[in-house]
Amino acid sequence: MGRGEVTPGAPGWPGWPTDWRLPVRVPLRLRLFFRGVFLLLALATLAMAVGVLQEEKQLGYRNYQDSLRKTQAQIVARLRHPTGQLALLNPRASGEAATPLRPLVLPFSGVDFDDKTKVQQAVEMAGCLVQYPDGSALCVAVGNNPFAGGFIYVAGSFASGALVSHASGDLNFSAAHRVRVSVQMRGQTYRWIALFEALAEGGTVGPSGAPGLRGRLTGYVDGVPIVHGTRNVRDFRGWLWQDGRCIDEAADPAQPGCMKRSFLSLRLPIEIFRDALFQPERGRIVWPPPDLGQIQVRLQVLAPGEGAALFDSDAPGAEPPFALADLGEQLLPGERLRIRRQGAAQDLLDITGRGGEAAGLRWLDSLIRRLPVAGYDAPLALREFVATSLGRYDIELGGDVRSVNKTLAAVATRLMWFVAAMLAAVLLAWALIELRIIRRITLLTRRAASVSSGVRAADGLTQVDLSDLRGGDELGVLAQGLQDLLQRVNEDARRAQIRAAQEKDQWHAVGHEIMSPLQSLLALHGDADDPSRRYISRMQQAVRVLYGQASPSEAFASTTLQLAPLQLDEFLGHVAANADAVGIAGVQFESPGQAVPVRADEYSLEDVVTHVLRNADRHRRPGTPITLRLRLGAGEALVEIHNQGEFIAPEMLDKIFEYGVSDQPDSAAEGHRGQGLFVARTYMAKMGGTIAARNTADGVSFELRLPRAAA
Repeated sequence: MGRGEVTPGAPGWPGWPTDWRLPVRVPLRLRLFFRGVFLLLALATLAMAVGVLQEEKQLGYRNYQDSLRKTQAQIVARLRHPTGQLALLNPRASGEAATPLRPLVLPFSGVDFDDKTKVQQAVEMAGCLVQYPDGSALCVAVGNNPFAGGFIYVAGSFASGALVSHASGDLNFSAAHRVRVSVQMRGQTYRWIALFEALAEGGTVGPSGAPGLRGRLTGYVDGVPIVHGTRNVRDFRGWLWQDGRCIDEAADPAQPGCMKRSFLSLRLPIEIFRDALFQPERGRIVWPPPDLGQIQVRLQVLAPGEGAALFDSDAPGAEPPFALADLGEQLLPGERLRIRRQGAAQDLLDITGRGGEAAGLRWLDSLIRRLPVAGYDAPLALREFVATSLGRYDIELGGDVRSVNKTLAAVATRLMWFVAAMLAAVLLAWALIELRIIRRITLLTRRAASVSSGVRAADGLTQVDLSDLRGGDELGVLAQGLQDLLQRVNEDARRAQIRAAQEKDQWHAVGHEIMSPLQSLLALHGDADDPSRRYISRMQQAVRVLYGQASPSEAFASTTLQLAPLQLDEFLGHVAANADAVGIAGVQFESPGQAVPVRADEYSLEDVVTHVLRNADRHRRPGTPITLRLRLGAGEALVEIHNQGEFIAPEMLDKIFEYGVSDQPDSAAEGHRGQGLFVARTYMAKMGGTIAARNTADGVSFELRLPRAAA
């Protein structure tokens, strides 16, 4: 406590005995006490810094071990995936050009080239596709099983216009789309020209509903004159599929400018492969061929005419598939990854992680190295293996603990400035502790704690007087601001309590006044088959939901629905038939023609459908119907309510289901409180379903999804 402050017990200190006095030597003792405390604090800061460095070194070492194991697990998992096995079976030098294409050994025995889905899955899973800047992709590979035949498989996709089929008997090959393939190996070149011949029954329907195209690629030897009676290459097999939709979704498939995605699959017969499968002089099967990496394959897709190729596999800018050298990106500086095939004399891969070294002070680096950590000097090496169809590969990942020291040195350098700042702050605090701060901070903290206790009380109000702490300095301004804030909080709390009580009383009164005439109406319509009784029961349920709640949103959120088996087809037919009775005309129901059992609350589900129908009725184009359509999905029933009219803004497709959101001006005055769709979403969620809105070509569709129940 500094000089000039009011001493407790002195005149002018309210709430303390006036006969209480401090000894004269207490201020000096307090100063000595504070000086000793700050000296210990400075020593503790230094000790803490050293302790933190040692703990960080231990923690960093453990984290590095865990990180190294995770890196090993990621690398092994990557290599055990077909993509990684492809890289193991086809090691290539880093930076090797992707073109011209060379066959790769697949991690599969062969490819079912006649099935588009299986071919796509095989090449995508294996990761053998070479990517081109225009979005095209091509894979050239052989199977890992020699008994699958001596074939080269070529599969990939490209963009083209509508495919033109070759007419049977037409010797002018340039009038149709065609594929030219060449293979260079062992000083020889094999060339084929494959004509696209569409199959009349091969049309497919894509996701957009546009018909696709499927046809065979009939191969002939390229460069040989073709006359009537020339036979195609028997073992050359190929297929070409084209999607029905355009790559650009805004384009019209019927227009010439529509570019579509085409996928081809070829099997090239290589007789020299079959002859080389067995080497009599060695008496064993040799597969894959030793010179597989020297074989060059080129594929060109030609449009009708003599123009440039639609796609050329030798086009520049191609990106090669994943290679073993790409694993270096997962290594930290100093880590070493070695991959060797068992029985081999040399490593298949030997790379070391690279990175910049963290700069630090020499004495600080020496201090970090001297900090004792158990097991820190032991070498880190993790070993694992990956088995493939052509052999077993040993994976060894070595760690470098020096990276921990380098990282910690960089952290310690920054920590040193922080420690120096702390020591300076300690000295500065010791110099300022004599000033008039401690007492007022203590009082302000104590009263702030009492404010926290008062706010947590049941009424949320607190009464604290901070007038004696006001002043012209920061603490005085803080005390003044806190006093004003407390006054505002108390006023807001009182208003909120009054408003909540008034709203609750209002809902009580409204519920009481509505329930009595509804009960009388229910007695007048006592017959269970009376349609009016159903709507009266729904009104009673709505009143019970809102009765006694502080707000409608809380009422709907706290509602408990009674789920029971319900035949959705019969239920929707009833709703559509009675829509005129509630002022919604022109509702057309499209039934699937079979029973659709679900579990739902009948009245709540009718509220949901009615709210959506009213919304569609308000926004539909005059004279157009509202379509209520029931469809069956995978384990769910889909109810679609469609109206023709204006669209919903994309940013409002999700917000329209929030409470109070309405596009009607003065919506509250006209009865549109923006709660209909909120109720629909709340009830659907409680019944295990969902509701969503989407814009269609001519209007808006609301989709209600409910899980189907067992019949």
